[in-house]
Order: sequence, then structure tokens, then C-alpha cells
Amino acid sequence: MTVTLHAMARVNDVGGQSGFGLIAVEPDEPPFHADWEARVYALNVAMLRQGVYNLDQFRDAIERMPPAEYLAASYYERWMAAVESLTAAAAPAPHGGDD
Repeated sequence: MTVTLHAMARVNDVGGQSGFGLIAVEPDEPPFHADWEARVYALNVAMLRQGVYNLDQFRDAIERMPPAEYLAASYYERWMAAVESLTAAAAPAPHGGDD
């Protein structure tokens, strides 16, 4: 028996595609363009170090974003969406209050 697996392309898989415009390279570009980007970076590092999720899960969360949201989001907006998704999934269920 032969099993054939077909790779599922996601919106982030744009290798070899064209039509996305030029990549703007800024001379002396800062690592973060706004304070919130640095905070998202630090939050992600903290969650990874605490074992809330791992790097593969983080990458997958970014890649699972709906295509329109993914394409409209900046780099760190995608990071924030992944952190939000993964921490919500890892949060304990709230008590019903009937205790």
C-alpha cells in the first residue's frame, strides 16, 4: 500500500511567488520600530522560557492565522496574535463559581 501525502500550503509559504512588492531596506534600521514591539518580543521570550509553549507551537500559531489577517499584519502583530492564541489555549479553565 502506498500513501501519498500532499503538503498543505499556507499563506506564509510564498517561496518562489511574486507580486508581493519590493522589500524596503532601511539603513541603520532599529530592531523595534515601536515600544510595543519590544514588549511583544520580551513576552514571547518569557513564555518560551517558562515552557508555556515551544518555538514550533509559536511558529505554527503564526502560520494558522487567517490569510487576510496574516497578510494585513506586521511582523510583530503576527507575533502578538500567536502569543495571544497560545496563552489563551494554555490558560486554565475558569471556575464556574458554584464551589
